[in-house]
Amino acid sequence: MSSCKIDHSLDDVKKKLTEQIAYLPEELATSCLNYLNSSLKQTELNEVFHLLKKYDLASDEEKQIRNKKFEDLFQ
Repeated sequence: MSSCKIDHSLDDVKKKLTEQIAYLPEELATSCLNYLNSSLKQTELNEVFHLLKKYDLASDEEKQIRNKKFEDLFQ
């Protein structure tokens, strides 16, 4: 993931999730929704946003890497 200097709001992250939810494994999508309903730091919001960004265009290998990062973040 490339670093980004923009802080993404909770609404931005939820919108991005809505755009990408059809491409995520069902369990991961549910975990992400639950995660977004907790109190999050700005760095966490930014990380989720960038993991979701262009998820649909990612290769299978890249999706596996992102899925692992999601799982680590949600624990």
